[in-house]
Amino acid sequence: MHISWGGLGSVFVVSLAVGVVVVVLFSLGIVAMGKRTAAFERHTSSLGPNVTAALCFAACVVLVLYGLYLIIAG
Repeated sequence: MHISWGGLGSVFVVSLAVGVVVVVLFSLGIVAMGKRTAAFERHTSSLGPNVTAALCFAACVVLVLYGLYLIIAG
């Protein structure tokens, strides 16, 4: 039995990197939602945090769906 250590290492590095990216994007989305709530409490209208939160969460969904596609198609 032969183990491709290079392939295993590259899978590990990519998985770690994508995991960190998803966590950071999700955290940024939560922070943006908090800023939206703070703006709402001050009775100011700001579209920026809404768009930022939506983009962060959408990017998380896209990354998760792409990962599922790679697992199912492979």
